[in-house]
Amino acid sequence: MRFDHFTITLLELRPDAPQMDEEGADALQSEHLAHLADLHDQGVLIAAGPLLGDDDRVLRGLSIWAVPPDEVQRILAAHPDPAVTAGRFSVRVIPWMVPQGAVRSGESRFPRSVDEARPD
Repeated sequence: MRFDHFTITLLELRPDAPQMDEEGADALQSEHLAHLADLHDQGVLIAAGPLLGDDDRVLRGLSIWAVPPDEVQRILAAHPDPAVTAGRFSVRVIPWMVPQGAVRSGESRFPRSVDEARPD
């Protein structure tokens, strides 16, 4: 059997994450979303989204990348996620493989701000 290789990143809420008011949190989240949208537009990020659950959960987001872990680390070092730079999250990079063809990417558009991400 053949396998496709991807990279998963997990965003983890840092225990020492700065406290932010709603306006500051929304601004940082918009920067985070724009960062993800840029990576998707570049073709290196297949999918990304929040992990849902209680407010005190550590795991906050998951992304699937079309490039190997060392390339993900290089990209994130050169262009870090603003939410990581701000000290809100840390990133865990994990290699992942699935049977060939199991993951397919279709046409999609990532939101670039909190306002775009809100349901209608």
